[in-house]
Amino acid sequence: MLFVLLGGALVTKTGSGMGCGHSWPLCEGRIIPQHITIAMVIELAHRLVSGSVGILLLILCVWAWKTIGYKRETKFLAILSLFFLVLQALIGAAAVVWGQSDFVLAIHFGISLVSFASVLLLTLLIFEVDQKFDAQNIVLDKRMKFHIYGITIYSYIVIYSGALVRHTKSSLVCPDWPFCVNSSPAMPENLYEWVQMGHRMAAGLIFIWIAYAAYTAIKHYRNQKVIFWGWIIAFILVCLQAIAGVLVVLSRLNLYITLSHSLFISCLFGLLSYLVLLASRTKVNSGAEEPEKSSDSKNANQSAATIH
Repeated sequence: MLFVLLGGALVTKTGSGMGCGHSWPLCEGRIIPQHITIAMVIELAHRLVSGSVGILLLILCVWAWKTIGYKRETKFLAILSLFFLVLQALIGAAAVVWGQSDFVLAIHFGISLVSFASVLLLTLLIFEVDQKFDAQNIVLDKRMKFHIYGITIYSYIVIYSGALVRHTKSSLVCPDWPFCVNSSPAMPENLYEWVQMGHRMAAGLIFIWIAYAAYTAIKHYRNQKVIFWGWIIAFILVCLQAIAGVLVVLSRLNLYITLSHSLFISCLFGLLSYLVLLASRTKVNSGAEEPEKSSDSKNANQSAATIH
């Protein structure tokens, strides 16, 4: 699924979406095209990877349904991953055959991302069954749940705005950073500048929000390693994402940097999705310091029992 995501980003960044003409699923209506170009190879490879992943995903979902179907999230994630994989394929096919507006095409990456996150969560459920790490005794307060749900939903908006930058070809409309021209804070003058600067502002806000959530986790959730390390890794990923975003502009769309930009946001969204899964299992506590207090109380009770 990660290759599907990066392949789709590669198709967009290299302008290879019409490499096979208006023909789908074949290329120029043939199994083996006559005139092979780089754009055709990139587009055809993306279709082959997506098709093979569809078969593998179907096997995984049936296998997971039978093996760990007793876990409440398994069946939902299996259906979700298949549904969104098929949906992204249909949107991609419609774009090739009939064409789509940039605003519709921008959601294509986000739909693939949901399928990727579903497969990732299925994988983590398997690790939970094998008891590779403790993710069952999670205690969260209202503020932490708000951060988890809020940041995840908002990250999808940021992802859409980034995809819109690519599809409207607004990546270099503002050649400087952080402002559009000559580091001067002026209002955008056209749609493309609004799209670019809007994405930068959205990305800046999610950076600050994740930094605050990570600070909260470090302060109050040291005893809950999954939450503690989850937010630290999320902060590292959003830092890498921000650095890659800046370098995309300064390097004038270096292909490797732009693909790493897609990679980091995919990993971040997958991690946030897992935090949502954990939050959905927990009961709400009052007060941010409750998790650590409950752990201290438990240790005190154990000590008292030992003395007795």
